[in-house]
Amino acid sequence: MDYLRFITAGSVDDGKSTLIGRLLYDSEAVQVDLLDAIRRAGQQKGDERVNLALLTDGLKAEREQGITIDVAYKYFSTDKRKFIIADAPGHVQYTRNMITGASTAQLAILLVDARKGVIEQTRRHTYLASLVGVPHIILCINKMDLVDFSATVFENIRADYVDFTRQLGLPDVRCIPIVALDGDNIVHRSEKMDWYDGPTVLEQLEQVDSAGDVDAEPPRLPVQYVIRPQSAGYPDYRGYAGQIVSGVFRPGDAVMALPDGRESVITAIDRFNGTELEQLDYACAPMSVTVRLQDDIDISRGDIIVQHDRKPFVERQFAATICWMDEGTLHSRRRYILQINTRRVPCMITGLRDRLNIHTLERETEIERVEMNDIARVEIKTASPVYFDDYRTNHRTGSFILIDESSNNTVAAGMVEVEPAFQI
Repeated sequence: MDYLRFITAGSVDDGKSTLIGRLLYDSEAVQVDLLDAIRRAGQQKGDERVNLALLTDGLKAEREQGITIDVAYKYFSTDKRKFIIADAPGHVQYTRNMITGASTAQLAILLVDARKGVIEQTRRHTYLASLVGVPHIILCINKMDLVDFSATVFENIRADYVDFTRQLGLPDVRCIPIVALDGDNIVHRSEKMDWYDGPTVLEQLEQVDSAGDVDAEPPRLPVQYVIRPQSAGYPDYRGYAGQIVSGVFRPGDAVMALPDGRESVITAIDRFNGTELEQLDYACAPMSVTVRLQDDIDISRGDIIVQHDRKPFVERQFAATICWMDEGTLHSRRRYILQINTRRVPCMITGLRDRLNIHTLERETEIERVEMNDIARVEIKTASPVYFDDYRTNHRTGSFILIDESSNNTVAAGMVEVEPAFQI
């Protein structure tokens, strides 16, 4: 059985947590003791119905404020598929948290209030989803009961949103009218909206194509550890351990270690099962393995093993799109730590190219600073060479984070762009 990793996002009080709670409740994925605890919490507040949003609003601060301030992860399954859900914050102050959940999502569920339609935060979340390469979007138009289940209201919002997403080139966009509180069109089809003949939310989640092409991507193995046990059973053992992020490796492959560029051949691929060493005929993402090489070359943590004829870029300068997530302002010529895969290097923002206007999708040039939640294109120079792929070619080796040197806080998430129009 395969699994689907998806994220929910929207503006405050659009019903994200309630939608997830309804999915869990109607698919019978809620533990009895947890449901009883939520029911008692509601009774203490005088609420007659079960507050399903509390199934994901796990932080005490969220329950007190009634908003989601962090990404909450939940798991459930049906007969057709397993699911990993990330409930992202809705308030604009926490837009940066959405990047965390969307970066690994295969699908995004975005909610809007039927009374408000598509708003700025809807556009921002949609753009972020497209920016990090989420291939499937479901727009849930919630609270349809508050607009008398109007097909006209639904169609107007749908047309507005589809027109916006067409500018982003999103390949798969679906719009579903729902009432998350009562479960209309979540798991069970709504009799109150018989004019809608599309799938329910769960039906769409079960049938969407989640098959990726990660095995077809260039092989990449960021090195996390160099293993030399020096034990009686393995006196001459030397291996390079890590998690394969894309592609397939096989014994006999001609490989290269970057950024130094030293070449060798894979002699064995090992996986430890408890205390036993198992040799594999091949290994693919996302397997954690140890690779042994024909030559005793100098490889350390932060290097990457790649196929000889499918190399990534190795540069000290590149252009990237970043989402600025810090309350402080980004200025040009500021120094940071760049982490890409397992490699960390000092870097400098050498230029600010432009900033996205989330309302018009136009680029604002001649900018002097970048503020929190801004999406901007910047130029970066690193102290030593780093390896990367274009983000649209390989998400795993084309993404990075920026870390403040003094506070050690993550201040930005970035996507490398290496197409000719953006090269430095």
